[in-house]
Amino acid sequence: MLNLQNVDHYEVNDIDVKRTLNTEVLVIGAGNAGMMAAAAAAEKQAQVTVIEKEDSINLLRLGLGGVGTNAQKRAGLTINKYDLVEYLASFAQHNVDEGLIYHWANHSAEAVNWVEDNILKPHGAHLRSEPDAMVTSSAYTGFPTENDPTIDDKTFASYGQWFQEKVESMGVNLRFKTALIKLLTINGQVSGAIVKDLSNGEYIQINASKGVILCTGGYSANKQLLKEWNPLALKKNVYNDSPRSNGAGITSALNIGAIKDEEPAECIFDRGLVPIGTKTDDMYVQTATYKDWLWLGSHPLLKLNMRGQRFANESVPYQFIVNAASKQPGYLYAMIWDDNFDEYAKQFHMVGCARVGFPGYMASAEKLREDTQQYVDKGLVVKADTIEELAQHLQLPVANVKASVKRNNELVNDNIDKDFGKEAYRLTSVNKKPYYGCILGGRILCTFDGLRINKQMEVMDNQYHAIPHLYAAGNDSGGFFFGSYPDRVPGLAASHAQTFGRLAGQQAAQN
Repeated sequence: MLNLQNVDHYEVNDIDVKRTLNTEVLVIGAGNAGMMAAAAAAEKQAQVTVIEKEDSINLLRLGLGGVGTNAQKRAGLTINKYDLVEYLASFAQHNVDEGLIYHWANHSAEAVNWVEDNILKPHGAHLRSEPDAMVTSSAYTGFPTENDPTIDDKTFASYGQWFQEKVESMGVNLRFKTALIKLLTINGQVSGAIVKDLSNGEYIQINASKGVILCTGGYSANKQLLKEWNPLALKKNVYNDSPRSNGAGITSALNIGAIKDEEPAECIFDRGLVPIGTKTDDMYVQTATYKDWLWLGSHPLLKLNMRGQRFANESVPYQFIVNAASKQPGYLYAMIWDDNFDEYAKQFHMVGCARVGFPGYMASAEKLREDTQQYVDKGLVVKADTIEELAQHLQLPVANVKASVKRNNELVNDNIDKDFGKEAYRLTSVNKKPYYGCILGGRILCTFDGLRINKQMEVMDNQYHAIPHLYAAGNDSGGFFFGSYPDRVPGLAASHAQTFGRLAGQQAAQN
């Protein structure tokens, strides 16, 4: 059993509770899962309180996955649910509760449609279905699950503020700067929580007569928990883009007898720019601003290990190249490309956020070049007129880099990747100066190995019995992912959080 005091950095001994508050449903965490849980419980006429340790709600994700959404129906798009679920289960080597994945597939449209009808449409926005999530490699089949909030079908419509206004209009009490300290139980049933008002240091007891819903996110910001549950993540990743996620929800439940997934699961992006000479053991930057995030890093350009040798097919899901690099010296890797990179981007057919053009975050090839240039100006991307000079700047073995570039260009000329099997349309030459290069590592967006839950979103104990009145959703909940994130199912993580948050809110309100 974990000691909460050790992992959350809050004192829990000799708590002097200054006051007591009463609610029916207590939601802990104001992100994708928590806000949906709050709205769903309030719709059922429950009295709802949400606590959030930061001073604002968390980012509500833009790409929302779903099966059979209204946006998809308008687009004439049909997804085979059974193929999708089997793909997700097989991607995880069936180290998942497949019934939970079906439960998501069966209820995802309800959650996505609710966002469109109740949050977007009142503000003149809607969801646009993205139908082209194809990938020509049969090993990495894509599914067109993504639905994007937009007003003009050209840019994203950020809806976090609209969502907050909606739940407040429903009578939900949002308490910011309020941190979970411990869960409270009476005769084995969760009865509420001790929380801390971070603005004045006071401890408050919140009684929740219908239930507590844990939606605090995973534990990627907690290096102690990473060392215990996922030590390789600290070697693969040089950035953590979820500094809120300290594991408080998971550890609080473990401390009252809950169980969690036994093997790690995570979402990693291959966009972590590091200074040349960085040692991965020395770098784990916590950032909420996507510091030194290279969008180009996800493109299938030539990637070499720290000995200047190609080591994997670059045309794989984002996380896979980071996984592959973890089997190479130093865990980091180099990417090398030439001055045609903005033209190459047009032929790659990236999906999700890496694509060029809406709903990718780079509106055009010109914007991609501008984004890359800012890191040239910072010295994180180096530019040179010869491959030899580029290798020297990157501190890579010159002879190996020259040989790797020569071999790459031969494969392009032959129109077949005889070494690693990259699709021909994603093979690109490195022969037009200036040449560019950088050193990359992983950026962990979140962890997914959470508390074991059933289809009622109830947290389970070590006998797989539900802990009464305790629920979990989002990255606090487990059984859904294993190992790497399946990014060829765009919007899955956000949809998992919002769908299960909605189901948890409905369930808790019915007690």
